[in-house]
Amino acid sequence: MDMAAFNERVIEQFRANRGRGRIGDRLDASRLLLLTHTGARTGTRRTTPVMFLRLKGRLCVIASNNGAPRHPDWYRNLVAHPEVTVELGDETFPATAVVPTGRERDELFAEAVRQHPFFAEHQDRTERTIPVVELRRTDA
Repeated sequence: MDMAAFNERVIEQFRANRGRGRIGDRLDASRLLLLTHTGARTGTRRTTPVMFLRLKGRLCVIASNNGAPRHPDWYRNLVAHPEVTVELGDETFPATAVVPTGRERDELFAEAVRQHPFFAEHQDRTERTIPVVELRRTDA
């Protein structure tokens, strides 16, 4: 599957429907956000559709990469350039990506697993610790 082409279709449909309804036959747009970030090496702005969760009142994304051995590219970009733009539903706002560590990360990840048990399966597939990323709105 060509992930770039797939993501472009998801982004197009998400924006056309203002983050509501279904995208194709598998994705619920209300569980996705569009994350625009800056490439760590290239400096190029990129937009990636990502599933989001509300964890302890925080807007978060999980860098599980489906349990792959490497972090997703978007995560490495956020670490290098934490200032991002979030499109959530029909709202667009600036945010700062913050990566909790230690006990704070563990508690947030445990809540993510409670909400979506497949994250535990993703963690079981890899030796890396799957990061949780909080997207802190900066225009409020």
